[in-house]
Amino acid sequence: MAKKRILVLCVDRDNDLYDKVKIPGPVVGRQANIEAATKLILKDPEEADSNAIFEAVNIYDSISKEDNAEVVTLTGDKSLGYFADREITKQLDSVLRNFRADSCILVSDGASDEQVIPIIQSRVKIDSVKLVVMKQAKELEKTYFVLLEKLKEPHYARIIWGIPALVILMLIISEFLGYGWRLAGIALGLYFLIMAAGLEENIIRAFSGFHFSVEKISFILYLSALPLIIISLVLGYQEFLTRILETPETLKLSAYVLLKMLLILPWAIVLLILGRILDLLHERKKYAVVKYGLYAISVFILWAVFTVASEWVVADVYFSDFVATLIAGMVIAFISIRIMEWMKMRLLTSMKLENKEVLTELGAYIGKVVGVDKRKDFIIVQTPFGHKIDFDFDRISDVGERVLIK
Repeated sequence: MAKKRILVLCVDRDNDLYDKVKIPGPVVGRQANIEAATKLILKDPEEADSNAIFEAVNIYDSISKEDNAEVVTLTGDKSLGYFADREITKQLDSVLRNFRADSCILVSDGASDEQVIPIIQSRVKIDSVKLVVMKQAKELEKTYFVLLEKLKEPHYARIIWGIPALVILMLIISEFLGYGWRLAGIALGLYFLIMAAGLEENIIRAFSGFHFSVEKISFILYLSALPLIIISLVLGYQEFLTRILETPETLKLSAYVLLKMLLILPWAIVLLILGRILDLLHERKKYAVVKYGLYAISVFILWAVFTVASEWVVADVYFSDFVATLIAGMVIAFISIRIMEWMKMRLLTSMKLENKEVLTELGAYIGKVVGVDKRKDFIIVQTPFGHKIDFDFDRISDVGERVLIK
């Protein structure tokens, strides 16, 4: 029976090996790892990475008698996050080219290093995970790293840092305009409503595609949209100051302000959308243009509905006009969605996604496309271990020889 090829992997995600003793990764082999761990522990006796490396060597010694084993230490980057994962991915690929392992044993010095498990799993099967930390500091260290990693995630960062920042800015603006805390309360209330409705991620995803760069043609459109947005806000504020004395009713006052803002604001939003469409066409991502085309149509539908609604409130049109506009908007939206879905499916299916390799934007291998569900708008990806995963079309960030997933 052939011996199993096992890779004993130790991960130093924050790259203490290089920062403290100038040893670059990957560190390959029993003797090289012992020397690296010895230098590190002599430099810093409290360094947990040295204990993890020694444990990796210990595991290597225990299994090398029965299996064909190798021990390797991978190093990341002191800034952690994307740069650390990218470096670990590059080193692991290099190691696997020279030692084609059947599986691996992962040795980690703490909760931070456990973040690389998905990257390693995408390349080699993990038989076991060994966590090595000082016994008296185990729970404290895990709690510290969990909190540290959560603070780096955009979702939690927006809550922990974004909400206080929003409150402070709104309070300053409110005080400057003479409204006290009311403006800040309205802004914060709207933010909480958006979060409660689960719309926060959708809104962020919609705007995350806009990349501002002077090297792109779209920059002119983005730059042109900014003054239009400012002008529309100023017009709304001026209308508010003009109407507040003669229109004490809050609903009518809001309608007048909205009518004034809607003269220019929709065109600013359309310019932003057109800029993004230009970028997508330049990047040859025609499949993504469909979504932004739907956004543009939605802007005009909302503009018509809110304009007629405001005119009805100020008694410029009849209620029947508002109802007719609302029905027409719903019909146009339904037809537009169907047309856009058809166009998107035609574009994606014409790309022949089947059998293309699927990777994350960090470069982690996920599997191969084995099917496309035209009704539910997702691709079916099969992992190296035979599992099938569904990915929504919106998660596709690029399509070429390979498919990249957000």
